[in-house]
Parts: sequence; structure tokens; C-alpha cells
Amino acid sequence: MKKKVLYLIGIMIFAVCLVCSASASGSIPRLVDGADLLTDTEEAVLSGKLDEISSRQNMDIVIVTAYSTEERTATEYADDTYDYSGYRDDGILLLISLDDREWAVSTSGYGITAFTDAGLAYLTGQISDTMSAGEWNDAFHGFAGLCDEFITQARTGSPYDVGNLPKKPFTPVLTGLVSLAIGFVIAFFHMNKWKSQLYSVKTKTEAADYVKDGSMNITESKDLFLYRRVDRREKAQSSSGGGSSTHTSSSGNTHGGSSGRF
Repeated sequence: MKKKVLYLIGIMIFAVCLVCSASASGSIPRLVDGADLLTDTEEAVLSGKLDEISSRQNMDIVIVTAYSTEERTATEYADDTYDYSGYRDDGILLLISLDDREWAVSTSGYGITAFTDAGLAYLTGQISDTMSAGEWNDAFHGFAGLCDEFITQARTGSPYDVGNLPKKPFTPVLTGLVSLAIGFVIAFFHMNKWKSQLYSVKTKTEAADYVKDGSMNITESKDLFLYRRVDRREKAQSSSGGGSSTHTSSSGNTHGGSSGRF
């Protein structure tokens, strides 16, 4: 209980710092790089991008980095940071806990609608490699851009969800594999065409057809069936019906979101 009280006090101090910063700058910062993962220049550019998207979409897109979640889960830390920092009811927050190598996404209000469970799995999957590699500037810009795309899609009345996710962009490796497959198919049809022109060659179905008369003397032959093995596995049933799962934060507010490690 004592640790929980100290944690909430810490969150309140953090929120007060944000409010003081907001009073000086005129707005609550949507980028709080507490773990110092970005350079000053990178922070300035990314902050401008988050502010522009948030203003245009009328939702707060927030990125927070910290060294530790202070004995709380990453999800609890993300929820409380969003709730106690003065952000709008509608929004999304990405938290990076550096020492724990954890990330968490907290959605609020319309953010719960715009970012479904399946959508969040896709979104975080797109930036997981860059987070694992420590390429934070690329990861955060990717997150901001995808948030913009997801919110725009949700405004159409059909948020990205199960069966309605963005098509993954081609990568050089994937492009190469696709090209190789196309080449194989073309070569296969050409080989069949040339094969059909070999009228002097006929398929032999029996091994004896390849034996020269008089060259072998087989006194006995048998066909033996040795064994048969059949593996049966139950087909997995999908239990996901789409939409967003939610939970209640310490403030009593409803949040969606997801979490993981990098």
C-alpha cells in the first residue's frame, strides 16, 4: 500500500512538471523523453509532428520514455501518465520503459475505437524491429505516422480490425522472393511446353521397363506394405471477434491498449 501511495505521488509530481512546462510553452508536451533516447534536434522535429497530427485529428498522440515504471506494470504507468497529465479524453500514448525493456500503449476515449486489439497488434508489429534495434527516432516517427493513418481510417466508420488491416508494404527480401516465384512459374510452363514436343520419349511406369532383356534373372518378387502413419491435429478455432478489450485504470477511467517487450 505504501509503495502504491509513493507511486501515485510520483505520478502527480510528474503531472505537475508537465503542467508547469505547459504553462511556459502554452501546451502540454506530447513528447516526454525522460530516458533521453533522442537528441535535441530529434525531439524538436518529433514534437512538431505529434503536435500537428494531434491538432489536425483532434486527438492527443503522446510518446513517453522513462528509465523505469517504478514497480508498476507498464500498462498501469501508461494509463496513469495519460490520466494525470491533462491530456484530452480522446488519445493514445506509447510508453517506453528502458531498464525493463518494456513498452505499453494506452488508448482513451475515441482512441479505443480507432485502435482495436488487432489494429494495435499490427501497429506495434510494424515498429517492433526498430525498437529492438534501439532506432528510437525511426520507431517513434513510424508510430506517429501509423496513428495518423489509423485515426483517418476510423473516421470512415470502418476502423482497422480483424479482416480489415492495412496491407504490409513490400520489403526488398519479400520482393526478391516474389520475383523468384514468378520466374519459377514462367520456367515451369516453358519446360512443360518443350517436354510436350519430345514425341520419342515416353514415361515408364514400371522399374522393369528400364531393364534390358536378358540382362537380369529375377526368380522372386514381392510388394511389401510396411506401415502407415497418420497424424491428426485439432484445427485451432479463432476466438477473436474484433474490437477493443478494455480495463479500468487507478483513476477510474476506461482504457484500451496493449503491452510487450522489445
